[in-house]
This record gives sequence, structure tokens and C-alpha cells, in this order.
Amino acid sequence: MAQTSKLGRVEAIPMTRRHMSYWDMFATWVGANANNGTWYIGGVIAACGFMTASTTLIISGILAYLLLAAASYMGYKTGLPAMTLTRASFGIRGSWLPSLINLVQFIGWAAVNTFIAAQSMSYLFNDLFGWPVFGHRGGVFGLIVGILIMSVFHLLSVSVGQRSVQLIERVGIVLVFVFVIWETIVVFKTVSFHQILAWRPPHSLAMTPGAAMDVLAAFSLAWVTAGSDFSRFTSRRKNATGAAFWGANLGLLWFAFIGVVATIGTAITLRHFDPNNSDPSTIASRLGLGALAMVVIVLTSTTANAVNLMSAGSALTNMTHRLNLKVSLWIVTIVATIVTFVPIIAASFLTVFTAFLDGIGMVLGPEIGVFLVDFFVIKKRQYQLSAFGDPTGPYWYRQGFNWMALGVWFVSVIAYLGLKHVAFIADTVGSTFITILLSMALYYIGMTVIQNQAKANR
Repeated sequence: MAQTSKLGRVEAIPMTRRHMSYWDMFATWVGANANNGTWYIGGVIAACGFMTASTTLIISGILAYLLLAAASYMGYKTGLPAMTLTRASFGIRGSWLPSLINLVQFIGWAAVNTFIAAQSMSYLFNDLFGWPVFGHRGGVFGLIVGILIMSVFHLLSVSVGQRSVQLIERVGIVLVFVFVIWETIVVFKTVSFHQILAWRPPHSLAMTPGAAMDVLAAFSLAWVTAGSDFSRFTSRRKNATGAAFWGANLGLLWFAFIGVVATIGTAITLRHFDPNNSDPSTIASRLGLGALAMVVIVLTSTTANAVNLMSAGSALTNMTHRLNLKVSLWIVTIVATIVTFVPIIAASFLTVFTAFLDGIGMVLGPEIGVFLVDFFVIKKRQYQLSAFGDPTGPYWYRQGFNWMALGVWFVSVIAYLGLKHVAFIADTVGSTFITILLSMALYYIGMTVIQNQAKANR
């Protein structure tokens, strides 16, 4: 059904128009995580050592993607995209906050993947034309050309909206599986599993389990706020929930695992560990994988960014109301290309990347806690779809804002910053998932009090 008002057109996808199969959904979420960024994350948390990094990967993946499954159920149930659904919890105008967060974070993720893929292209240009590799004198030129070429790939990948994303993921998942199997074989031919288990990072570069948990949570929770953007195109609940949970976990565990192993293997081989060199291009080059590996890295970046750009475009559409999804996709793709140049002028890519992740973890957790509790507990999985664009309906709250949701979000962000300075929490379990639980509890208590007051005043 569709609702039109001065606040824009809200369209729920009916069951008869939903054609994404279990395999399509599974491939989408495997492809979303089986990419350069996930590999790089694995390289970053390698600073914990193999066992701690692997354990943290499993725990954080299960927790984050249970939340993804829940958010995906919301899209299946309502047929609405993720940021439109936040109108029910944050208010029709208040949904600008989560929409802006999603817009920024997914443009950021698209830029991260593009930058890493452009590094791979600089290696290809070195083989083909003799241009210097990025990181060496004169290597910036090849990186810039790579960024521009990747932006063209991304424009093509989102050219016809959700259908093109679906096609990209079907092809990309095959390449991903082949590449990861190949990479795994090469790594374990280079170093033994016993060596990887025994390796310890230099004390000055070591990462605590809590810090790794926060890094992984920020990475994984980004997808929770995009779950409905894809699940609304499937007509079966298990496609929305089970495929999302298992697909995202498989992509995360497999690609981050190879990032951990490859980074440790390279450190053992070179007798030097540098987390700045955790990107797949540098590692693949040092392991001697050749040009074909670089091509696959570039292609997997395109599959991941198809999901990133779709989610950013959906967020922009919810904010503007006047732009259709296709125009929004083109806009966010161009902006993401511009943002990709930021690490070139910064101190290092790792510095920009870790600051980006910390910002995501701080703002995303409370948002997720609020909109999940609102749908599953407060509204008991029943939203009035006709009211999502109605300034006289229940989701208008006060002047279009649910001040309770916004207040809980603000308090939870402050709590996150405070918990980062509590050594026991920061070093062991991290701040992110505790903040999510806090936001859930605060929102439930606050909305329950409001509802009870409303009943008493009737």
C-alpha cells in the first residue's frame, strides 16, 4: 500500500511483488561481509592474537546478527525500508536522526571499500604500466585513477536499483568463495597453523578483547540498520531472518578469519607486524598471489558497496521525500567517491578507519536498541502502515518528534563515552553491546511510563 502526504510517499512492498529467494538473500548478506573491509577488520583485530581474535569474532557475529535477523523481520512484516520504519519509534520528523546516521555511515563504508579496492588497482597498474604502488613515491596517481574507475563500477552496480544489486550479489558470491579458498590454501602453505597460534603481537601494538569487541560491533551493527531495505523484497520469514543471520555470519567469519590469518602469517614471514599493512592488497602482494587476486578484490568491493549504496540511498530518500531511490543512489555514489579521497590527506588510512568505527559504535547501538524495542515490545509487532506519512497520526508524537526516543539515544551515547573510560569494561567486553542493552531498558521504561500516564488521563 502507499500513503501520500506533504511528508512524502510511503510505499510498502506487497507480498505479490516480493521475489527475493532464500539464496538471493543469503548471497546478499554473504556478499555484504565477504569483502575488503571485512578482511581489513580481521587484520586490525589480529593485534589480539589468533585465539582472542577468533573468539571475539564468533561472539560479536552471533550477537550482532541476531539483531540483524530481528531488524530484517521488521522489513518482511511491513514491506517498508529501514529508515521509514524508524518513523514509528523516533517520529516522522525524528527519523531524520537515524536516517542521517545511516547516510553518513554507509557513504563512509562505501568509501572505505573503494579506497582498499583502489589500492589493489594501484598494484594492477604497477604490473600493467609500471606505475608506482600506493605507499611509494608517486603512487598517489594510481590510487586516484583506481578510485575514479571504482566509482564508475559502483554507478553501474546501482543503475537499476534493487534488481542490479541482486544480480551483482549472485555473481559476486561465487568469486568470493573461490578467492577465499585459494587465499586460505596459500597462507597455510606459507606458515603453519601452530606458528599462527603461537604468535603474539608486540606489546605496544597489542589490542584488548574489549577493544576488539567494540571494533567488530561497530562493523557488524551497521548492517542491522539496513536489514529491512532488503528483507522487504522477500515473501518468506526464513528468507528474511535465517538467510540474513547465516549469510552475514558466514561472510564475516570467513573473510575476517582470513584477514587475521593472513596478517599474522605476513608478520611471521617478515618478522614485523604493522596493522597499517593489513589491507588485502598489501598482503596478497607479499604472499605472491599476483594480478588475479587484485582483480577479485576489486570485484568483491563492488558487491559489498552495492549493499552500502542501496542503504545510503534509502536513507536519503527518507530524508528528502522528493527524490526517488534511483536518483538518491546516484547522489550517494558520487558523494562516496569524494569522501574516498579523505584518507589520502590524513595521517594514515588506519587512523581514519578506527576513528570512523568508534563513531559508528557510539551512535548506532542506541538507535538499534530503540527501534527494536519499539517494534517488538512497545508496539507488539503491529505498526499502522497508513500512518507513516500522516501528520495527524500516532507517529507524529509532538511536532513530528518522539522526544523519549531522542532523549534515550542522547543519554545512551553519553553512557557509551563514559563506559569507554571504565577500564574493566573497555578491556573485556567493550562498551557497545552494554550500551544497546541500556538503551533498550531506558526506552522501555520511558515509553511504559508515558503509556500509563496516557491511560490514567483518559
